[in-house]
Amino acid sequence: MTDASTTPPKTPPPPPPASLTYGSKFAENPLEGARFGAMARRLPSVLAHTARKAWEVDKQAAVLLLACQIFTGIAAAVVLATTARAMTHILGGGTVSERLHGALPALVVVTLAAGVGRMCSLLSSYTDGRITPLLTTDADVALVAAVLRVESSAYGRDGFADQQEAAEIGVTRTRLMVQDAQRFTAALVRMVAAGGVITVLHPLLLPVLLLAVLPAGVGAVLSARVDYRTHFLNLGDRNVRAMMRSWSTHARFGDEVRANSMTDYQIYWYRALSERIDQRTLKAVPQMLRIQTASSALGGFFLMCTWATLAGLAITGRIALPIAATAVVAVQTAVAALTQVVIQGAALFHTSLYLVDMRAFLDLADELAPKRGALTIPERIEEIRIDEAVYHYPGKEEPAVAGVSLTLRRGEILALVGENGSGKSTLARLITGIVLPDKGAVQFDGINLADAAPSSVWSRTSLVPQNFACWPLRARENVTLGQPRTHDDGPVWKAIDAVGMREEVEKLPQGLDTLLARELFGGAELSGGQWQRLVCSRALYRQTPIVILDEPTSQMDARGEHAIFQQIKQIAPHCMTVVVTHQLENTRLADRILVMDKGRVIEQGTYDELVHAGGQFADLVALAKDR
Repeated sequence: MTDASTTPPKTPPPPPPASLTYGSKFAENPLEGARFGAMARRLPSVLAHTARKAWEVDKQAAVLLLACQIFTGIAAAVVLATTARAMTHILGGGTVSERLHGALPALVVVTLAAGVGRMCSLLSSYTDGRITPLLTTDADVALVAAVLRVESSAYGRDGFADQQEAAEIGVTRTRLMVQDAQRFTAALVRMVAAGGVITVLHPLLLPVLLLAVLPAGVGAVLSARVDYRTHFLNLGDRNVRAMMRSWSTHARFGDEVRANSMTDYQIYWYRALSERIDQRTLKAVPQMLRIQTASSALGGFFLMCTWATLAGLAITGRIALPIAATAVVAVQTAVAALTQVVIQGAALFHTSLYLVDMRAFLDLADELAPKRGALTIPERIEEIRIDEAVYHYPGKEEPAVAGVSLTLRRGEILALVGENGSGKSTLARLITGIVLPDKGAVQFDGINLADAAPSSVWSRTSLVPQNFACWPLRARENVTLGQPRTHDDGPVWKAIDAVGMREEVEKLPQGLDTLLARELFGGAELSGGQWQRLVCSRALYRQTPIVILDEPTSQMDARGEHAIFQQIKQIAPHCMTVVVTHQLENTRLADRILVMDKGRVIEQGTYDELVHAGGQFADLVALAKDR
């Protein structure tokens, strides 16, 4: 027997994934309440947009595709019209050989026209294969460019991430746009051709035939609504699942996952979220079945009415037997074409909704792109002045920087210190012009950054961020950031030597040409400290008048840290240097130290002045010595 008081308590079960929905105040389901009429009204604009994009990427293929649609319609009309003549001979008087001989010319024409239609179909597939990859690439590049060009503050805007995810799905759906448009147009042309022939044969057949297809159209729209609603509800969950999948399977985080026993939880979490997504998807299956069953039954009833009408007209002699036989073929062709028009029209409408998401995001990105001036920052900057700068992050009530004024001159090293969340990194972002102050101004030699071209500002800055990127590029491009200053590697090696990385780079399988991505074939990986030194070499390579280093040595050993700060001293006379650091001993090299707290500068001075001032800096130094 075990005493209940000594029995270890049971551990709680792992928590389920958080409930996530695509439901920000900027989001609404565009298909909610959509009707067949709405689809019909929208299709012309969708077709026009598709044609315009196809024309932009491949004019020859677009013209060929249009010609194929026209000839497809002509071929269909010729087949039906010539069938009537063939039936007149086949069902007429005379011997079998005489009737076949009389119908032979028409049958030859029917065969040739059918061959032309088939050839046009093959050419349409060919043009689709030419246009679709270009359109998809165009959409993908446009989305990436839009995200890269927005103001940095846009990332924190409510709903931005959700809208970006919806736009990503729009990019993947772009590959269906031309295919859906081509199939819809081909079916529409065949329907017009068959409908014209049927109307000529007897006007009563066409309205009855339209009734037979209308239920399929309504059913297709209702099915699209159910499908898109499921997509809409799952959007947030799919977004976070993709993030977790990327992080869970990335080699960089593998040690943390295993050493912290997260393996089982991550598998549980991933399966639980996937099951939640599947439940929503499966819930839509019986709804789709009911819609399709009802529309098929109603459509079948009206189709029976069509055949009954045709039979009645033939029996009463209101149409001749050869014409009735032609009508049978025409009705079958028209039914197939009408059904495809409705189905492909709904598919095109459905695809267009995802493209609307993408277009809406691109429009939003245009709104959030920098709306700054066009002034040019000089190559040599003597002074940076910040006047009463205030900056709020989106959704935050308290400012990250609250009324900071500062002057920084060429040749000066400025250190920013303070506890986490004090505003150091935000002030550094204001200095680089990554974000603009909500109030106040940041000026480079008297030019307000709000009035300067962003490219002009950022060509004068070098930033080593706290959370730096390990780009899956060659070692050379990880130093130059794709912006070489010369045709040779001399300056690259100089920057690498400055941070003490020559030996490590030379040991890479292909030296500077080595791809720094261990996950890819032929790639290699660096340690955390090596990566940080390489990132510092980027700032040294750029040789800009403003250098910002945010915790530049947090992952380095003592030797690497010493090398970096020696380089900071060497480049200091030629630029303005800002160092954000928690390593307070490193601030000794600074000409001036700013101590920040809650977005404000509460102390400033040299290391010796502040360490004896009895303020927060002195307290932080004392705490560091006690560790």
